[in-house]
Order: sequence, then C-alpha cells, then structure tokens
Amino acid sequence: MNLQPLILAQQSMPHIGATYWIIIIASMLVSILISSTLKRRFNEYSQIPMRLSGAQIAETMLRQNGITDVKVISTPGQLTDHYDPTSKTVNLSEGVYAGHSVAAAAVAAHECGHAVQHQQAYAWLTLRSRMVPAVQFSTNILNYIMMLSLFGMLYFGPTMLWIYIALFGVTTVFSIVTLPVELDASRRALVWLEGSGLAASMEHEKAKNALFWAAMTYVAAAVGSLAQLLYFLSLALGRRD
Repeated sequence: MNLQPLILAQQSMPHIGATYWIIIIASMLVSILISSTLKRRFNEYSQIPMRLSGAQIAETMLRQNGITDVKVISTPGQLTDHYDPTSKTVNLSEGVYAGHSVAAAAVAAHECGHAVQHQQAYAWLTLRSRMVPAVQFSTNILNYIMMLSLFGMLYFGPTMLWIYIALFGVTTVFSIVTLPVELDASRRALVWLEGSGLAASMEHEKAKNALFWAAMTYVAAAVGSLAQLLYFLSLALGRRD
C-alpha cells in the first residue's frame, strides 16, 4: 500500500483529520486480510494435483489460441508470475512453472490470458501499456517529493499539494485501469480451463476461487488509492472533516 501521503501529511499537514487515519487503517486491514486469504488458498490448492504442469498448461493454452511467438519461462521467487509484452514471455514463478496443481494451472492460465489480450489488442491492456511511462515518471517524482519533505527541504503548500494530487492521480488511474485487465485475464483463463477439459468441475471452482482472491488484491489497491486521492483533493479544495 502507498504510504507516501501519510508521510507527507505528517511532515506538512499536522492537522490532518480522522477520516484519513480511518482510510489508512481500513486499507491496511483489508490488504492484510486479502493477502493472507490468497496465500492460504494457494497453499491449499497447491496440494490438489493436476495432470499437466503450469508450464505445460501455459504452452497448451497459447498454442490453442494460435499464439506461437510467446515463450514460457521460469522466473525466481514466489507469486512473481507475469506476462511481459515487450519480450513476449509468460514468466512463471518456479513453483508454478514446475507445479502440477490447481493453483499452478490457474496462475499459468491467467498469465496466458494477458498474452491473448495482447494478441487481440484488448483496449484496456493497450491503455494500461501506454500509461506505463507516465506512471513511472509520476512515481519517481513522488519519491523525490517524499525524500525532500522528510529532510525539510520542501514547503508543502497549496501549489505543491496540487502537484502531488496530479501525480498521485496518475498512479490511481493506473490502478483502476488495471482492474478490467486482470479480471478479463482471469475470465479468459477460466473459460479456457473449462473448455479444454483439463479441469474437472471441482478443480474449476477452486481455480476460480484462487483467481478471485488474486483479483481482490488489485481491487483493494485501487479502492485504497482512490480513497486517499479523494481525501487529499478535499484538503486542496479547503474542506475539513
């Protein structure tokens, strides 16, 4: 969760209201709950065997969708799975790549869902990709603002507050745009798993549940970011709780 607004508020806005603390605490609690549930579900579903490994699931899904220019590779770490449109690679964490489980199948199919989106020029994915440079720029500037504020080298007056809101707004919009991208990738994964016959009805429901909790991490991040943005916007507009 992004705590930059909290740090900046402590440095430059000492009279911050109770509403903001409620937002921060609620966001933290929800994030912790979702994260722990996600890990518990994945650990549970990692014990349910599947005939194919995650890598084989990914390769099969790509092939059946007519995608021949995307490679499936193993990447270090846990839950580090992602699709890289620049290198056209489906990167699966070691446990997913070699794992023969419902959890591995769900994650592998989800990442391939992004590859299918890329192939079909899915509008939300295209928008998200185009936003990346602006998000990187905004994040870097926000980090500089945070560091300067921490050392008392920056006056956080009305103008700076509006600059901060504009930069933070870019990252918030990005997190919101990410939602349909992730939800659609999961939908594509589940449709393919069901249609391929690789997952029985029970396994399909468990894969669906695992992907649901994975999606909730993005929902929580987007809602928390939006709530913080709206609060700081209210400060800039002169409202107090």
